[in-house]
Amino acid sequence: MRALGVIFAGKGNDELQGLTNKRAVAAMPIAGKYRAIDFALSNMTNSHIQNVAIITQNNARSLIEHVNSSKWWDFGRKQGGLFVFSSATLGDSSYFYSGTADMLYQNIEYLKKSHEPYVILTSGDSVYKMDYNKLLEYHISKKADITIVCKDIGSSDNPTRFGVVEVDSDNKIIQFEEKPLETENTYVSTGIYVIRRRQLIDMLEELSADKRQDIATSIVMRYLKKKRMYAYDMKDYWKNISSVEAYYEANMDFLNKDIRNHFFKDDPIIYSKVYDLPPAKYNVGSAVKNSLISSGSIINGTVENSILFKTVFVGEGSVIKNSIILDDVYVGKDVIIENCIIESRDTLRDKSIYVENGRNINVIIEKNERYIM
Repeated sequence: MRALGVIFAGKGNDELQGLTNKRAVAAMPIAGKYRAIDFALSNMTNSHIQNVAIITQNNARSLIEHVNSSKWWDFGRKQGGLFVFSSATLGDSSYFYSGTADMLYQNIEYLKKSHEPYVILTSGDSVYKMDYNKLLEYHISKKADITIVCKDIGSSDNPTRFGVVEVDSDNKIIQFEEKPLETENTYVSTGIYVIRRRQLIDMLEELSADKRQDIATSIVMRYLKKKRMYAYDMKDYWKNISSVEAYYEANMDFLNKDIRNHFFKDDPIIYSKVYDLPPAKYNVGSAVKNSLISSGSIINGTVENSILFKTVFVGEGSVIKNSIILDDVYVGKDVIIENCIIESRDTLRDKSIYVENGRNINVIIEKNERYIM
């Protein structure tokens, strides 16, 4: 492959209501068995990109633990490989990245020491499958300086959360507005870019320290009138998970057979770290309907239209509907859960009720001691 890959796995997000207090968005669990970053990593390896960097910031412990063995994504190789870079404390000074452009600049030596002519830039907080070879071919055919993968999200999400893009008849970008206050345009940037490596280095070095922030504002908007920028239209499934509603919807989409097959069965597949756990156990009296139940879980109650991650225990008489239960949650007896996301390692006491009416999703973060019921 003629490109190296960079995956941005930055800090937490306030829109996720505490779910990123202890993990980066890229480490958010997806569909019972994945982490969000698995999709970008799998796209890299499936596109035969052998040199990939992950740039992290704070709350990166669980993310680093997840990717500490690169063999799951076939990056254990003599040439290239998987590299993890994070913000650091050096001597009497410390720094945190001020944005994605600053992430690249602080690790510019990695770009300079690499040999691939192109760079694929993407975030670790989106659920999608993509062949980056086709993206690169498009970029070269257009003789573009920068290519941005874009998608018409319609009414499935709020376009003001993204960079909104306008193109001409040839898909050349003529206007780019980052997170506008109001817009009727639903054609947005997915945060996936292609750019020549040497040109990216030059752009980063041109930026003054006070303007070296996000790629969208520091590079795309700054050079829009000076460089040839094109949009690459994404037709397949794509979902950004950096809000509670979007995260909930992305997980619930996996209850749809077509979407589930797209990621679980259709080639190329999505890879993830594998845990040595027994299959889920369904005891007498349990009832499960239209749900994903992960390995190591034990079900004694009723589960409907929900996703349970690994090692979840559901007590007798408990009812879980339209909810997401993250790893290692203990649900006591006669507990009612509906329209909720339950944080990992929570303990829900007997006869507790967690019901959110309407379209809102309730995030439950309990701090109960596991065995004091």
